[in-house]
Amino acid sequence: MTLSSSAWRTGAGLLLAGALLAGCSSHKTLYQWESYQPQVYGYLKGDSKEEQVAALERDLEKIKAKNGAVPPGYHAQLGLLYSGLGKDDQMIQQFRTEKALFPESAAYMDFLMSNASKGAKQ
Repeated sequence: MTLSSSAWRTGAGLLLAGALLAGCSSHKTLYQWESYQPQVYGYLKGDSKEEQVAALERDLEKIKAKNGAVPPGYHAQLGLLYSGLGKDDQMIQQFRTEKALFPESAAYMDFLMSNASKGAKQ
């Protein structure tokens, strides 16, 4: 028994569709966001910096435990929060981490760090 060309095309189409659906179900996101976006919104609303730092640090541990990757801006946001709390050493550490992970942020991170050092001298 031989398959007709239309039956063969239908079967091939079903196999292709199944392969595509299987590929979509195993999709892994590039970055693990956790509560990063709501924390940025909270920062803009003026929510407690201490609570935001705690949430981002907790989420950072979760991301590391999953061997995941933080999104661009994550460490910069932590740095800004630490700056607002007067924790300059931790701020600089976060800005340096952001710069190392995302070299395209180097100019901005350098700018923030140079402004922080100017503010500390005054």
